[in-house]
Amino acid sequence: MNGTKQSAEDLAILEQLNLDYIHSDEASDAKRFSEFLAEDFIVQTPGVTRNREEYLEYIAKPRPIKDIALRDVKIRILGDVALIHGRVTYTMIADGVLQEALYTDVYQKREGTWVCVSACAIAPGA
Repeated sequence: MNGTKQSAEDLAILEQLNLDYIHSDEASDAKRFSEFLAEDFIVQTPGVTRNREEYLEYIAKPRPIKDIALRDVKIRILGDVALIHGRVTYTMIADGVLQEALYTDVYQKREGTWVCVSACAIAPGA
């Protein structure tokens, strides 16, 4: 398989994983997250660092947000590591205020499968 084909396939997989991450966040779908988060996954949001188990527990609870919309996404594949930089908007359920968040997710290809190893979000209220 040549590098271009591999990159196109990897890009398509990473685009779908990014969408799955966003939709699973809004839907509190911890089961889907458990399918693509690495065992050593770490996430940081303002003031909080969580490991995989803590994050799955957190995400399973009803989310305080709705109507997440992707605004900007840039995927950079660097060998067996990929960085996904994005911007989303969402609405806070409690008060209807529209918020914006920036995020960077790090994926690594392990044994032929892309898994999310790290996430960092600047996300007020989420």
